[in-house]
Amino acid sequence: MFVSQEYKEVWILKIYADNAATTAMSKTAVEAMMPYINDCYYNPSSLYSCGQAARDAIEAARETIARCIGASEREIVFTSGGSEADNQAIISAANIGKKNGKMHIISDNIEHHAVLHTLKKLEKEGFAVTYIPVKENGIISTNDIENAFRSDTCLVTVMYANNEIGTLQPIKEIGDICKRHGVIFHTDAVQAVGRMPIDVKAQNINMLSASAHKFHGPKGVGFLYAQKGIKLSSIIEGGAQERGFRAGTENVAGIVSMAAALEEEISLMDTNAKKLIKLRDRLIAGLSEIPHCALNGDKQNRLPSNVNFCFEGIEGESLLLLLDDKGIMASSGSACTSGSLDPSHVLLAIGRPHDVAHGSLRLSIGEDTTEEQVDYIIKSVKETVEHLRRFSPVWRDLSAGKAEFIL
Repeated sequence: MFVSQEYKEVWILKIYADNAATTAMSKTAVEAMMPYINDCYYNPSSLYSCGQAARDAIEAARETIARCIGASEREIVFTSGGSEADNQAIISAANIGKKNGKMHIISDNIEHHAVLHTLKKLEKEGFAVTYIPVKENGIISTNDIENAFRSDTCLVTVMYANNEIGTLQPIKEIGDICKRHGVIFHTDAVQAVGRMPIDVKAQNINMLSASAHKFHGPKGVGFLYAQKGIKLSSIIEGGAQERGFRAGTENVAGIVSMAAALEEEISLMDTNAKKLIKLRDRLIAGLSEIPHCALNGDKQNRLPSNVNFCFEGIEGESLLLLLDDKGIMASSGSACTSGSLDPSHVLLAIGRPHDVAHGSLRLSIGEDTTEEQVDYIIKSVKETVEHLRRFSPVWRDLSAGKAEFIL
């Protein structure tokens, strides 16, 4: 593919601060993938030896991924990503529940839309769903979870780390509650896998969803962990791949690359976390100096890489476009809803009014982020917010006392 010199120069100047949307593939992930693109490209369902070599690579990757989260290899099913894994997990648990006369599900109101839309679909099919409201810091109360259980509850699904505000949920405590009630516990761990220590057995997680491109693997591949004994429902029909749980020729190169990326991320987890937390807190401290702003999510109990702010009196979209002019790539929330004009359901759930929620900024830094880049981001955001407020009728009314500040 031809890439102009002008494009290359522009690209070099960019600061990437949207790692929650996707991460760059690591050198390790790319190198692991190439042999299965160029040489061992065979169909792993084939009986000849070259096809079986591809099959062996898949099974080795399955073993690696299982080891990384404390599972067994027979409990890992490869998918196209986190959304498919979420759908399969929730639908499977619902089908098990329905078969046993249990059609009640517990979740919360800040889940990813892959979960929320699947739950809405199940509600149309007769399931009852209790959506637990989160607290102002974005964290769910385990007492509220406990009190929501009914005799017909078949599933609890709560995300590990929020994709917008970065808050971490009390997964171990929720897993313990579900185990005590004998109910399946699923967690969308797309933002947490590779970032946070996970042991599905110790944390009593029965099902877990993950996506490779969130931890420096390739796009279009992920996995579902389903504890032994949970009968999965296939949501893609047409073949016997993945022991009949997911039809379609396996993405050998993607799967191998995902396993290599995850293994590397876990080996570097402690080192990366220490660096990221230091940079994250520097970023939070700097942006907190802007008048009438608020950090979204818990200040400490959040992903090491996540910073999310609301700035009163401005529009987040304008902020993003002007930051892009300054060479900073960021977002206002989930990339999956970037085309929506509605404010983030996550920010509304933690109590941000519509007008304030529209002025949000999500910065998700990475291992390659430097202190100099963080300082440049702080300077640029301060300048841009001040610039936008000068032209904002809302800010003018707030400054003149015609309206009351919220933040």
